[in-house]
Amino acid sequence: MNNDNAFPRGERRCFLKNGLLFLSAAATCPATLLANKPDSLRIGLLTDLHYADKPAAGSRYYRDTLIKLDDAAQEFSRSDLSFLVELGDLIDAADSVDKELSWLSTINEKFSAISDKRHYVLGNHCVDTLTKEEFLNRAGQEKSWYSFDQGDTHFVVLDACFRSDGQPYGRKNFTWTDTLIPPEELEWLRSDLRSTTKHVIVFAHQRLDVSNNHGVKNNAQVRTILEDSGKVLAVFQGHSHQNDLKEIHGIHYCTLVAMVEGAGRSSSGYSILEVQSDGTLIVTGFINQKSHRLARPAL
Repeated sequence: MNNDNAFPRGERRCFLKNGLLFLSAAATCPATLLANKPDSLRIGLLTDLHYADKPAAGSRYYRDTLIKLDDAAQEFSRSDLSFLVELGDLIDAADSVDKELSWLSTINEKFSAISDKRHYVLGNHCVDTLTKEEFLNRAGQEKSWYSFDQGDTHFVVLDACFRSDGQPYGRKNFTWTDTLIPPEELEWLRSDLRSTTKHVIVFAHQRLDVSNNHGVKNNAQVRTILEDSGKVLAVFQGHSHQNDLKEIHGIHYCTLVAMVEGAGRSSSGYSILEVQSDGTLIVTGFINQKSHRLARPAL
């Protein structure tokens, strides 16, 4: 059951509290936190969709992701996005390659229709049964870690889907708590950050700000590289399915809520990130995603 009518459109509500916009179901209200300045970037963010054509398990309603993504797409279409980012676990684990590729094709048809400019961060579930090459080929992305510029901002996409021995995830060869950014990627990151004069935003799946099961094993080493550059404004990440926000040595670590959690339209989460010219970051959250105003740290 996909709970398509779990929250009728006519019953949606939005309200303001302490100057922030809150929404109680699929959003139809204007994203009032956005400044809509002509020189700002607007980026659609979502994470942990875990789409799968299988029954719900616990709090995860895999099939409902399709209707939740439809609602996010409607909101994003009103916001003139610069590009779109999913922060990992676009699909859930399957018991065969063909089944997982089928799930990926189904969800990516909807996801790719939102924007021609989009980026995929690899999550552990993305490569549970598939190899990285199979996922990326089907998604239409060349690499799992890379960087790009948009306006006055440099963006970095990281891949922590490696075991502690450096082997890449794929074909059920890993434990999800054993996650690492390998030496080759760390060296690339150092070099990449040295090469830019712009301020930087990082996208990751596994968390870089905690040392529990949801954290990258060598996250302290990664953070040192980010801090030493003096250029990183924030890291946006998923994986733990919860809202969280930390500031560590002048860098914001913003963890976004999972879309898969909960039944129907009233249980979802996604956001629009606005990058203003002075480095201020505005996160306008919808439904269960919290909103934030992140001032540029004193670097």
